[in-house]
Amino acid sequence: MWFVLLILLNLSFCKNMINEDVYLLDFYTQYRQFYLTDGASEDSDGDLWTETSYYKRMASDKGFLAVETECYGPVKARMEIKNDGSNVGNLEEYDHVVEGKIDIETGVLQVQDCPTSSVVQEVELPSGLYSVRVYSKGLTTVEGDEGDDFYHIVIWPAMNNDKKIKVLKQYTP
Repeated sequence: MWFVLLILLNLSFCKNMINEDVYLLDFYTQYRQFYLTDGASEDSDGDLWTETSYYKRMASDKGFLAVETECYGPVKARMEIKNDGSNVGNLEEYDHVVEGKIDIETGVLQVQDCPTSSVVQEVELPSGLYSVRVYSKGLTTVEGDEGDDFYHIVIWPAMNNDKKIKVLKQYTP
């Protein structure tokens, strides 16, 4: 009897798990930004970039997150899909860390460039609300349009519905 109960508990726990994966991204974007979108999202409905969102280096809309980069063109990043985002890690090695949320209704998360919204990476995820944390480093290396800036993106199922963008470490040039 206990054995059956243990199996049932394990199955219910696994049902809420997602496949943890890592994606290395190397792409060209413009206007110092790229997007994380729900597969059905075409573009933001409004003007995302306000003085506050520039300061936070992230802007959001339904099914849409815009991430500000320091360079104008080439982006190098590591995107991790995880089951949990509780391990924030050592913030000392990063210039800026920001966290937001995105609704994935279609079961597809896309990384898109700007301004053409070309799909750079596509990941299948169970539909739901996801937390997104972006760790930025090497921001001071950017001169002109290029540098050694790097973005570590961590995505996991959200534990609450608070969609406010939160800065965990602020970059001040």
